[in-house]
Amino acid sequence: MENRIFRLREFLKQQNCDGVIINKEENLHYFSGFTGDDTILIITSNDCYLITDSRYIEQAKQQTDFAIFEQKTGLLSKTAQMVEELGLKRVAFEGNSLRYNAYAKLNNLLQGKDIDFSTSVDLDELRVVKDDEEIELIKKAIWISDEAYSHILKYAKPGMSENEIACELETVMRRLGSERPAFTTIVASGVRGALPHGVATDKLINDGEFVTIDFGAVYKGYHSDITRTFCIGQASDKQKEIYDVVLNAQLLALKEIAPGRSGKEVDAPVRDYIANAGYGQYFGHGLGHGVGLEIHELPRLSPLSPTAQLLKNMLVTDEPGIYLPDFGGVRIEDTVLVTADGCQPLTQSDKRLIEIM
Repeated sequence: MENRIFRLREFLKQQNCDGVIINKEENLHYFSGFTGDDTILIITSNDCYLITDSRYIEQAKQQTDFAIFEQKTGLLSKTAQMVEELGLKRVAFEGNSLRYNAYAKLNNLLQGKDIDFSTSVDLDELRVVKDDEEIELIKKAIWISDEAYSHILKYAKPGMSENEIACELETVMRRLGSERPAFTTIVASGVRGALPHGVATDKLINDGEFVTIDFGAVYKGYHSDITRTFCIGQASDKQKEIYDVVLNAQLLALKEIAPGRSGKEVDAPVRDYIANAGYGQYFGHGLGHGVGLEIHELPRLSPLSPTAQLLKNMLVTDEPGIYLPDFGGVRIEDTVLVTADGCQPLTQSDKRLIEIM
């Protein structure tokens, strides 16, 4: 935690700010260890303060060593009061998190106090490179989802609904230690497989259909993200062809992910491979995204990626897919750790085409 605060303070120096107001829950967690909501951190050049209400005072004492202040007349009013009492002159805020109405109220409360409250910052970038503790927590979340997938391969059968599969996945993950699903579980079978984000429905799964499941666990705040596609019954030649293209594209990406490569550079050869196989128009989303305290965060792998270069200990997903209208789709996804000289897929679930007879 000390290193995180140090890096944040160095960042604030670059912004010529003597303090920052943090309200995004993931950043509350990252910089303080606190996991509640309706809370604000004020971090200055010398001190750290946590402002919350009576619901979270005891929790805050257990989770953080910040100075804790209870607000009784409003979170924003208490925040403005403390900014003034601390003598701060140039205070940053999270422009990608603080809602306009909250910003306007805070700005109004600080009017006439000789305080500059106009610097918007994005603190998410400070979380992009993961430390050893974060990597271990993500590995645990990945282990939970890998175990859940192994269970589903024994559980799934014709006639089950997509919702039954989703419920079983989430139940098994909770038993294994997941706090909650990482996102709304996707189970898309048959022609619904053409929907990249086809969340589970009451549709029954028929013999001969592909089933794409995209899901994840959350362990101590950190997410996993995995997608696998399997077949109920025997796959057709067309299904096998599409599956092989996606699998080869996914394996190609593992050769491209390395420190120093940009998000666009990693994405391009994978996208070209799918296009040369005749399915380019059916792969419309990015190749991958970062995973951590949020299920989607930096870095990005896509044609529009802002990521100039990958660095050691960044985490990205590798998830190419093909989605054919009125036919179905395939996606295969691993969570991948960028290493000193390449990458390491942390997801261990089998990627070969599995036919459940």
